[in-house]
Amino acid sequence: MVEGIESLLKKHREDVVPAEAVKPVFEGVDGNDVYNPTAPFLYEGRKLICARVEPRDSEVSETVFFEETTKDVYAPAKDLPRFSLQDPCITIVEGQYILGGTEVFPHPENPAWVAWRTAFFCGEKLTAMRPLVKGPIGMKDVRLIALLDKRIGVFTRPQGEKGGRGKIGFTVVNELSEVTEKVMEDAPLLELFLPDEWGGVNAAYLLESGEIGVLGHVACFAPEGVRHYYPMTFRLNPETGEHTMPVILAERREFLPGESKREDLVDVLFSGGLYKEGEKLLLYVGVSDCEVQYKPVENPF
Repeated sequence: MVEGIESLLKKHREDVVPAEAVKPVFEGVDGNDVYNPTAPFLYEGRKLICARVEPRDSEVSETVFFEETTKDVYAPAKDLPRFSLQDPCITIVEGQYILGGTEVFPHPENPAWVAWRTAFFCGEKLTAMRPLVKGPIGMKDVRLIALLDKRIGVFTRPQGEKGGRGKIGFTVVNELSEVTEKVMEDAPLLELFLPDEWGGVNAAYLLESGEIGVLGHVACFAPEGVRHYYPMTFRLNPETGEHTMPVILAERREFLPGESKREDLVDVLFSGGLYKEGEKLLLYVGVSDCEVQYKPVENPF
């Protein structure tokens, strides 16, 4: 049975274990905001984070690879390329790095409008990434994951006639070359959200059982127009399509105070990824569309 955010939030508040949040420092960005990151990952012995960079009064973004220079201090990796993308994601499929994000461009039918879609790049090295595939116009938050049997899971997020404000779809293909715009359009939907709520997948993790541990977000509007975004998780069996229902992982008040890009974004946590550090599992998030924070969480899978 689908539960709404109010019910999910009540359960979360009963179970949450208080933990101190941390706000990493991002240097070398000329006063721009850094937010909506991936989780950290290791690349050729370096600890990197990929994140969205833009001025406070703009949504013209760059996706930048940052390298940790000292604990929780990051600077742009000078040897790695930048991409004109929002809200990056990164994974490895068929031995290649797959970088994705939201591409914003003039609408083909009316250049005065803005359109968006998910764009993917691939390469055996981050220094040699090439275009892979682009999703349908109007679809953000497409994510790929390599499965236990070497096939590829594809998470989608249609809006409009098929997806309303935004629903999660899922399908499986045999190989990377089969990930096409049509495959994304046709992916069956998962019943996860109430009609007036929406969400998407931010990162996906292959579990030992062969199931997929999904980190995403669930969101709604308050009556006054403020957006409420919450990190959430669920498990999915890629063979059967069976899934658990979402569980909220955190809310804004569990993180450090800070600024916001706009007044309607003060309660936004945009899931970035989960990172294992020693015995701790850290949840990285974009906060209020203008900064990055992380905090320890219980393993949701």
